[in-house]
Parts: sequence; structure tokens; C-alpha cells
Amino acid sequence: MNLALFDLDNTLLNGDSDFEWAQFLIGRGVLDREVHEARNMEFFEHYKAGTLDIHAFLDFQLAPLARHPRAELDAWHAEFLATRIKPLINPAARALVESHAEAGDLMAIVTATNSFVTGPIAREFGIPHLIATIPAQENGRFTGQPRGLPSFREGKITRVEAWLESLGLWLGSFEQSWFYSDSLNDLPLLEKVTHPVAVDADDTLARAAEARDWLRISLRG
Repeated sequence: MNLALFDLDNTLLNGDSDFEWAQFLIGRGVLDREVHEARNMEFFEHYKAGTLDIHAFLDFQLAPLARHPRAELDAWHAEFLATRIKPLINPAARALVESHAEAGDLMAIVTATNSFVTGPIAREFGIPHLIATIPAQENGRFTGQPRGLPSFREGKITRVEAWLESLGLWLGSFEQSWFYSDSLNDLPLLEKVTHPVAVDADDTLARAAEARDWLRISLRG
């Protein structure tokens, strides 16, 4: 058995689920457009530049979850998945996941985006494991705060290692391991696997991948 890890946003998805969720809530009138749209864009630009303050971002991203009952959030998410996310899934991304599933590889999505947003997306891909930032809950309601270490930059390594430990495994358990990502923010985890793959990479990752002779692919076809 080998290991296949996938970033989600702008890797398996032809877009960013964090950004799209906020835009979906703005479009529904749940969030004020004037107040939130510019802030959403600002965080997105910082993420792409590798300068994101993950804790400030999570304060912004998770706060709306605390204001609404879970049943209402789940209903919104079903609409969000159908209208905003499924159109961002290209056949090439599904085929890549299916190739690893058919090989019997242990698969996980590893994403900084919170597990409320990404859990249904992982299930849509048929990927059984999700390593994501966890939004804290109390009595079935979100608190607006994260629980534990965010799955971001070096935090992805810590979270992946803890997940593997819970299965009685470690990265060295696998003869071959893959991590697919588009982002400079994922360089730490890409350097830990035997097969780092740059997927429709940003400029910084593309340069790093070329210098290290990493595989570079596109899932946009």
C-alpha cells in the first residue's frame, strides 16, 4: 500500500472552496457584501502570496458558522456543493483520484480549509480521509474558533504525522508517497513525500518544482 495526499483548493478543485463559501454566503445575503467581499479578497490574495495570517483568517472564516444552527448550515452547504463546487471539479481530477483508489493507496485530502466546508467535498471525490482545520463545536453548534492546530503550511506535516500515527503508520511506512498541490504554502509537505507533484502551480511553486525536477501536471483539462 502506498500513500496519496491531495491538496484541495486550486488542486483537485478548479477554484478555492474557502473563497467560494464566503462568496456563497454573501450572495445569499447571510454576509454583508460591502463589509465582507473586500475582506474575503484580501485574505485570498495574502494566501496566494504566502503571507496569510491563518489565525486572523480563521476568525473571519469561522465566525459565520457560530451565528446559525447546524441544520441551516447543512442545508446551505448542500446548495453550495451543487451550485458552486461541483462545477469546479474537472474530469481529470476525478480520474487522478480514481487511479490511486484503484491502486489501493491510502488517500487523504490535506487542506487548510475547515472540515465543515471540505468534508462533503471529500466525500464527493470518494476520498475516505480528511485532514483539515477543525472548527470547534459545543453542544452541536460551532463556536467560531478552531480546535487544535490548523492544517496550514508546516501544520500540515504535524497533522499528517498525527493521523498516520493513529493508524499505526508513519511516512516511512510507504515505499511511495505522493502529495499533489498548487501552492507555495505546501512546500513543507511536498518536501516530505517521495513523489511531490506541482498541479497548476503558482509561480513560486512552479519555480521550486522546476529547480527540484518535480513532476508538474495540470488537472484543468
